[in-house]
Amino acid sequence: MPRLLAAALVTLTALALAAPADEKLAGRACRPVHLAYRAPEGVAFYNEVTVARSAPGTYFCVCGFGKGYFGLQELANGKKLVIFSVWDPGKQDDPRQVGADRRVKLLHQGEGVRVGRFGGEGTGGQSFYDHAWEVGQTYRFLVRATPDGPDRTAYAGYFYDRPAQAWRHLVTFSTPAGGELLRGSYAFVEDFKRDGASAAQARKASYGNGWVKPRTGPWQPLARATFTADRNPATNIDAGPDGARLFLATGGETENATTKLGGTLQIAAPAAPPAELPEEG
Repeated sequence: MPRLLAAALVTLTALALAAPADEKLAGRACRPVHLAYRAPEGVAFYNEVTVARSAPGTYFCVCGFGKGYFGLQELANGKKLVIFSVWDPGKQDDPRQVGADRRVKLLHQGEGVRVGRFGGEGTGGQSFYDHAWEVGQTYRFLVRATPDGPDRTAYAGYFYDRPAQAWRHLVTFSTPAGGELLRGSYAFVEDFKRDGASAAQARKASYGNGWVKPRTGPWQPLARATFTADRNPATNIDAGPDGARLFLATGGETENATTKLGGTLQIAAPAAPPAELPEEG
């Protein structure tokens, strides 16, 4: 996962544009591509995704922020699910190295949600909700951030269940965040299978109707973003407007025909924030 993006979008953009190429990366996996939204720090982050093309081993992050990310996955065996992760503070990769007072804590676990710890890309708490999402359908996500004591922030993940026509409060994780709420809003498409053959399979998704609710004031639309990627030198990536949404594409026969890496993407701001969002709790 592109934790550099979560930690500092500016740093990641610099890597994408200036880092020396590693030819081994180009053939092993599709190049991860991101939308770095222009957004204020917020108490809530809403976004939608429509997957156009997927493949086993793909993560479509819909609501990424400085302390975690939330989206759809297709596993290597084709199973589909929703995943929400929040990091512990620090740069360690072994979850056993993190003291209890510095670990992500579970505050809420929804019905049917599996929760555990992860490592190897930082450490933290992770949740999984089995959901057979479909290509061509639009899925809705919401993250809310609230203070949890003097030095922690609670991040609550909500997913709109289309068949049930209801919001599901999947999980709430609390992590030492030093007062940080939702900063550095982003989305991405990633190939985590990385087996060589996966690089030949195209992935594409469109993101839209995105909004951030600042600490004070009304909801702000996510109408501008920067197109970034990691240091994989592969050039079969693209991003750009897709009607009222922004698309990301990578891998396979994708051509960089719309927006150059580091370019700014702009769409018309949506007219009004979505109605009937779940409240805190």
